Formats: sequence, structure tokens, C-alpha cells
Amino acid sequence: MVGLGMIFDETYLPFFRANRRQPLYVPPGTPVACRLAAVATRTGARADRLAAAEPALGPFANFSGPDAVDRLLASGVRAVCVATPDDRHHGPAKAAIAAGCHVLIEKPSVLRLDQVDDLVALADRHGVLAKVVYHKLADPDHKKLRTLVADGVLRHVNNGYCSLLEPKSISGGQFAEWVSGRNPGTYVAVHYLKLIDFSFGPAWALDRVAATGQRGLVGPADGPTWDSVQLQVTYRHPDAREATFDVHTSWVTPDNFPGYVEQEVQFRFDNAVWAAHQRKRGVELTVEGRTPHELKNTPNYHYNGTFLEPWGERTQRGYGVEVIERFFREVAHVEFGGEPAGRAARLREMRGLAYNDLSADRNCVAIVQAMEAILARAAAGAPGCLVKVNGPAGGLALYEPGNATPTVLYHGRV
Repeated sequence: MVGLGMIFDETYLPFFRANRRQPLYVPPGTPVACRLAAVATRTGARADRLAAAEPALGPFANFSGPDAVDRLLASGVRAVCVATPDDRHHGPAKAAIAAGCHVLIEKPSVLRLDQVDDLVALADRHGVLAKVVYHKLADPDHKKLRTLVADGVLRHVNNGYCSLLEPKSISGGQFAEWVSGRNPGTYVAVHYLKLIDFSFGPAWALDRVAATGQRGLVGPADGPTWDSVQLQVTYRHPDAREATFDVHTSWVTPDNFPGYVEQEVQFRFDNAVWAAHQRKRGVELTVEGRTPHELKNTPNYHYNGTFLEPWGERTQRGYGVEVIERFFREVAHVEFGGEPAGRAARLREMRGLAYNDLSADRNCVAIVQAMEAILARAAAGAPGCLVKVNGPAGGLALYEPGNATPTVLYHGRV
């Protein structure tokens, strides 16, 4: 593990706990052990606490400091998970791939298309998997949405709206160390960008990106740190019709908001409307003295929950954990799913999975790069910019109001 913050606690740690009890199995029934072998963090303090609190995980190496990743890679690990802040993904991922390790990166994978190009080429050269976590694709609601699209029940998406609001404690507490200069659009809008791109593509083409936002709570009103972002993304269908999606994100919602994280989507098709509100799935809870902080009024047990199973076992499961387990199953399939001579074919098979392979992340990263460039121009006093995708000026070309000459952010085709 590179990084040991909140996302590790919620998703990776439950997987490692469960895998200590039962190994992964890959065809033809081969048991594959997977254990947490080493951790790289800035100070090592979190890893010390983890080792003391979770002795059942077994011993793991605790590396800290500026050379922590290098020492972790020299320790002989086979796979590396990168769960650092979103602007610190590329370096550790590149080092891990260059060391011949399979890599899983938290979303967004990276922040620029040239970094995607770099990592994909490196993974191909070293014969390893380079994957990205989009756990919302495994949400039962979202899986059903894609099923209905694939089966032709929902026909030709026209437009949509997505919203994810997080409490102030996220930006002001858990993320305070790295939030300066960042924005909630990069952090969480990518979940919905991938949902849209994966569920309704790949025949259409990304066309343009616009964004605006608000400042003044997490940082100064004239600074580069954003409280909320309103992102607009337009695709063009093969029949030349357009589909535009608005994605609103914020991390300054009041901490005592009953849903803690407020999420909803609505997609409009030629023949249908799909609407899902992830805070209203049928459970409301009030416990004196414990809700809404320690326990949530409207918990999302689909994402991640701890359970006492009917047969007496205590488990932690949900789609947030499923995607982590799935990555390790894919690695196990490549390495142990058949004869060594078939490894290259198994690698191609796993790299062909568009839901998480880095090579399929181009549109999402392009939107993130465009959004961050637009927000940077707005913070510098030039709001209202637009990024055109794959136009005559280049793959990503940023246009400022009143200036016909664009700034090219990425020359190649997206």
C-alpha cells in the first residue's frame, strides 16, 4: 500500500482482513494467498497504529519518508495499490510499474493525458496490469442501469444530472493536509464521469468541457482551493445528436446533514427517465446520542457495511470492497490462472476490461485535465473558459472568452 488514509480503512483493510481467513481462488480451483506485505506513507504513524490494532493481518514492513516507495518496491512486493491524494498518484504508480508490479490506482488515476500515455506504455513494456478504482460501477443501481442500456431497454441517452455533496469534515478535517489548491470535482466527479462514459459509450465522442465553481469556505475566495464545482460535459453520438451531463460536487455540506454523503443521478433517454437517489434506499436510523455522527441517519449498506451473517460469521462487504477483491482476482488470474505459457493471453484478457483498465480511462482523465485548467484560469481572473476536444487545434484546446487563439493542453487525440 502507498497511502494509508480513509479509503484504505473503508475498502482495502476489509479485503485484507477477509483474505487472511480465506484465499482467492482462480481457475482451475487454485488457492492464491494475498497479504499486506508493506506500507509506504509520509510518517509511518498510521502504519504503526494499524499494526497494533490489526495483529491478525500479520507482520508488514512500514516504510516512511521521501524514499518510502523505493524501499517498498525493493522489498519484493508483487502488486501495489496507490491510495495517496489525487495529485500524488503518477510518481508511485510509475515507479511500481517500472519495478514490474501490477498496480491499482485510486480514482482519478492521474490528472493529465500525458501521464496516462506514460503509464499505459510502461505497463505494456513490463507486462503488468495498470488498473484504476471506480467502485461506483459495482453499485447495484448502476449495474442495473448499464444492464438496461445494454439490453436496449433504455435507448439513446440525451442528457443527465449527477450530484455528490460531502460534509465539511471531509475537506476541513480528513483531507486538510492536502486540500489546498484542490477541488471536489477532481476528487468525486470522476465517479460519475466513468459511469457515464462506461455505461453509454463507447460509440460516441467526447466533444467539450465547461466548469465553474465557488470558493471562500475551504480557502480564500480569490484562491485556488474550491468549495464546490459545477462541471458540464458534452458528448456527440454517431448520429450527430449531442448528450450533455451536469455533474455538481461539493465538500462543504453541513456536518450534521442526515445523509452525510448526498448522491443522486438522473438520466433522460429517448424513451425513458432513470433517477436514483442513493440516500433514500429504504433505511432510516435514529439512535439517541449516536446519530447522525457516529451512525448515519440514512446509511448506504450497499457501498460498505459490517454484518453479522445468519451463520454467525462477522463480515464487512459491499461494492466498495468488491472492486478491490476483483483487482487481486485479476492479478491472480494473470499469474496463476493457467500454464505459464498462457500468461500473455491472460494479461491481454484482463487488460481488455474497460471498467478499470487505465487504457480505458482517457476520457475521464481528459475531462479532469480540462476542468482543472478551466478552474485555474478562473482563479487567475479569467472565468468562463471552454475546452474543445479533438478539434482542429488539438486533442484538448482551451478557449478564453474574447480570445480566438486557444491554449493547447494536449496535442494528441483524446
